[in-house]
Amino acid sequence: MTSFENDRETLRALADDGNERALDRLADLAEARGDVQELSDLLDEGCLHAGELLTRRAAAARDLLELQRIADAGYDEASDVLDRLLTDEPD
Repeated sequence: MTSFENDRETLRALADDGNERALDRLADLAEARGDVQELSDLLDEGCLHAGELLTRRAAAARDLLELQRIADAGYDEASDVLDRLLTDEPD
């Protein structure tokens, strides 16, 4: 088993016990791997840091539907970004 797998398993165990920093670190690892599905799963678990990372990705891609999904999952700042994108003047 690699160090990464050990680290991830340990972080997952800590997160399962309610450690929010471990959830944030799992989100950072998922972001580094480009694993959007894991970020979405972490957001669904209540990880606001995952919501922040997903919001950045969706805003950069101007993915309005994804921003709405992120907002619906509980990351309120995604609503703000969505509103800004909807009110921006077209180029």
